[in-house]
Amino acid sequence: MSSALTTAQLWGLFGQFCLLSLLAVGGAISTTPEMHRYLVTQHGWLTDAQFTASVAIAQAAPGPNVLFVVVMGWNVAGPWGALATMSGSLIPSTALSLWATRWGRSRRETRGVRAFTAGMAPLTIGLLLATGWILAGPAVGHAGAMLLVGATVAVMMRTKISPMWPVAAGAIVGALGLA
Repeated sequence: MSSALTTAQLWGLFGQFCLLSLLAVGGAISTTPEMHRYLVTQHGWLTDAQFTASVAIAQAAPGPNVLFVVVMGWNVAGPWGALATMSGSLIPSTALSLWATRWGRSRRETRGVRAFTAGMAPLTIGLLLATGWILAGPAVGHAGAMLLVGATVAVMMRTKISPMWPVAAGAIVGALGLA
């Protein structure tokens, strides 16, 4: 199967996602701004709209949230790109998580482990806010899209409804050409 990228570029893609895997505190979605920088800004392999659509399509699909990484890889370089991004995202963080779980369980009452755990919550929130900022970028300048972004944030903060309802609303707004 052919790919738009060279073998060296595919290894670079794999290596980049390996590094991001180790920084993905709060899940792969928290490294979305860095993925955007690498795939859109640095290499131009995806446009802003392709990047945002990759995340949106995967988030709307059933299955684990990390599927957006596969969609990005697929959109960059077909099946080899999907393999590079997914294996790069899973292998290092899985190995680290298995090791850290065993290590942390045996030391969970120590001051260092408690401090580390407490510090991760605000870090994760900051990374998720940065992700939202990047993903909202293509909506800037479109009143309907910005209204939908604001309404989604308000609904998700004030209610306990499933995120699938705002996803469905977004699909309808998009289908009607209002965003």
